[in-house]
Amino acid sequence: MSQQLISHSPDLKRLRDEGYEIEIRGAYLLVHHIPYVNNTLQIKYGTLVSELTLINNNLTSRPNSHVIYFIGDFPCNKDGSIIAPIQHASQIQTLHSNIVTNHSFSNKPPNGYENYYDKVTRYADIISAPAKSIDKNVTEKTFKVIADEDSSSVFNYFDTNSSRANINIINAKLSGQKIGIVGLGGTGGYILDLIAKTPVKEIHLFDGDDFLQHNAFRSPGAPSNEQLGAKMKKVNYFTSIYSKMHKGLVPHEYFINRHNLNELDQMTYVFLCVDKNSVRKSVIDHLVEKGIPFIDVGLGINVVDNFLIGTLRMTIGTPSKNDHLSKRISAGDDDDANEYTTNIQIADLNALNATLAVIKWKKMSGFYQDLENEHHCTYSLNVAQLLNEDIAA
Repeated sequence: MSQQLISHSPDLKRLRDEGYEIEIRGAYLLVHHIPYVNNTLQIKYGTLVSELTLINNNLTSRPNSHVIYFIGDFPCNKDGSIIAPIQHASQIQTLHSNIVTNHSFSNKPPNGYENYYDKVTRYADIISAPAKSIDKNVTEKTFKVIADEDSSSVFNYFDTNSSRANINIINAKLSGQKIGIVGLGGTGGYILDLIAKTPVKEIHLFDGDDFLQHNAFRSPGAPSNEQLGAKMKKVNYFTSIYSKMHKGLVPHEYFINRHNLNELDQMTYVFLCVDKNSVRKSVIDHLVEKGIPFIDVGLGINVVDNFLIGTLRMTIGTPSKNDHLSKRISAGDDDDANEYTTNIQIADLNALNATLAVIKWKKMSGFYQDLENEHHCTYSLNVAQLLNEDIAA
């Protein structure tokens, strides 16, 4: 994947063809063996690191930032003084699981950099000039080709969004997880949409229903008439879409019930998006017994005076707190007794319910800070009230 990007991008290909020792790691460009002078007038070699802005997996775009990072000591002039005009920040910064930089430099042309060739060569010239004035034989052009890193990414293309924001290390807190989504009727589809954009290892989808026309109006995306006519299982329909981005989707063309609950035993987290309380209870009892954290979602929408009103609910169960579940989640299938199972579903409310659940999961995973640690949350539509309850000690 990295070599394809280099070969198809004129700026990266030019760097490689001219002998620069370039490497693509994650969504970053590394340029190794850049000669420089340190403060004791020794000639050393460092690495330039730049974010990559991509059009797609095979083609670079105009660099998003003129700032570049550096692995090594701060480069100096041949008298030992630092090259002050490029000084930006000096701190150890982890950009990726295996990219730790020491400094960042700033040298911005009036109109920014048109491409990565211009950006890299400009910084390389500035940094290496003192070293070359001391020893004319030093060079950054080694013509060394670095083999692709092991392609262990769960994505089919680089996550340049995280690299642009420099949150790769925070994002990595989600990696390795196996996520189960039980039910894809509405909210579950939006949960999948958000989870598929994270580096979790696997996403297991459980639903035995077909994807029908009414589902199109409360789920993410826009299916064609042909797709609807194919009468695909929901899990297969969503897998066909999101597997274009995420490699770890695992569809299960059946419902979770008391006979196959063990299929959830290997999950790191489970999102429960079902409308039958008897199924919900059996799943929750099993997850509590196995010590698997979960987030159960529900919404209840009613027509009152020609308006829609209702409540969205998100209830969390964890090994450390589950004593609230019987008070918060109905155990019977009497719809009249359960305000969260009415059949009216609206895409924006499904999406909001899903978003609240995924935000909470990210808090539980250490992605977002969580000061309240609530295990039950409701949103009342007509009064715009978000209420957090059942706070864990």
